[in-house]
Amino acid sequence: MATAQEKIGSAARPVNTPDLYQLHGDQLHITYSTTSIDGKPRFDYQDASQTLAFEGDQIRTITTEIGTLVTVTICMTIDRGSTTFTLLVPTVNLDPSNQVRIEAKGITTIHRFSIVPAFNQGQTELYTVSPLTGTASFVNF
Repeated sequence: MATAQEKIGSAARPVNTPDLYQLHGDQLHITYSTTSIDGKPRFDYQDASQTLAFEGDQIRTITTEIGTLVTVTICMTIDRGSTTFTLLVPTVNLDPSNQVRIEAKGITTIHRFSIVPAFNQGQTELYTVSPLTGTASFVNF
């Protein structure tokens, strides 16, 4: 990621924004990089039953006032819906060490769907929120 300049008195020092997030929680391990050696973002997801790797346009991001939402599809079915995992990434300003501890949230969403229209009533998204801790760092890919 690009480096911004922050004014401290009359001297300017670089302030790096993270490009690598390594997080974990109850049976979850997430590694998200906003870029890589080939310029594509990467997202590694591991839970108790599966390990998945995503890159490029398989990773969807949107910046909001509460942080950046980074979403990947972890399960897709033709007739029952899908499951997504969204990492809520907080805004982070790195200190001179280029690495800080952070807290984030992971949101697993079950998107219910049925090929039988009568079964598509009521709430169609079910959420599980997981607290995550780990590090945000700047790595020059």
